[in-house]
Amino acid sequence: MRSQFLASEVAIGLRRNLTMTFALIITLGLSLAMFGSALLIRKQVDLMKDEWYDKVEVSMFLDKSVTQDQRLTLKESLEAHPEIQQVFYESSADALENAKEQFRDQPDLLASIGPDVLPESFRVKLKDPAKFEDVASEYRGAPGVFEVKDQREFFRPLFRILDVFRRAAFLGAGVALIAASLLIFNTVRVSAFTRRRETGIMRLVGASNLSIQLPFLVEGALAGVIGALFAAGLLAGGKTLFIDNLLSKVITFTPFVVWRDVWAVVGVVFPVGVGLAVLLSLLTLRKYLRV
Repeated sequence: MRSQFLASEVAIGLRRNLTMTFALIITLGLSLAMFGSALLIRKQVDLMKDEWYDKVEVSMFLDKSVTQDQRLTLKESLEAHPEIQQVFYESSADALENAKEQFRDQPDLLASIGPDVLPESFRVKLKDPAKFEDVASEYRGAPGVFEVKDQREFFRPLFRILDVFRRAAFLGAGVALIAASLLIFNTVRVSAFTRRRETGIMRLVGASNLSIQLPFLVEGALAGVIGALFAAGLLAGGKTLFIDNLLSKVITFTPFVVWRDVWAVVGVVFPVGVGLAVLLSLLTLRKYLRV
């Protein structure tokens, strides 16, 4: 009988506030989808950093006056360094051939590049790219070394832009969740007001606070579950449409988030959505459901 009564009260509450409940589900679903998208953007940025930073190298350009002894000493030192994984030597002629291949569609630029313009260098791959400064500080100013450059510098402007998008996504998700919270607050308040006569009677016959509040909490939890399902559908649709069918076919030089990442985010979105709906419902009832 208690379960039948609870189901009946929930059905009555949803029917009386059908429009607001529908708006609540849509708003909550969109808010959770934005929150989940922000988490996926953060994961995507981390994937790109791991992929690209793992492939970049440290370039040690040699001075034009470097001697053979200095070159050999530097090579042996680099190969024996505990933080260095691989060492590649590139002569001026090799650098010119690589430039011809890289800028083959820009003949005017190639015409201005001669064999003496591009310096010889050592391309160094670190075991941990984050330790660039520790290694570079050892070789700056070493005999025969003209300059030490970290190729991650080429990617930093891109990652700054991606970080801006990530922060903007979290900011938008935060604003949307605040809007959803206000809507939950108003929906529960209106529901409590329209059913104040029933709750008053239940209080007079000795019903406990939990018995009175439980139908409202179930309504909030149900709205949270449906909103989270809506958000999960939006995230899955976005993964299929924009990543699998569009970006992954156009951009082939970087990995993208996989379905495992999407389901992990959905696993975060569900408790956030349901917990937010139940918590705000409880706080609202404590304030407005006093008979």
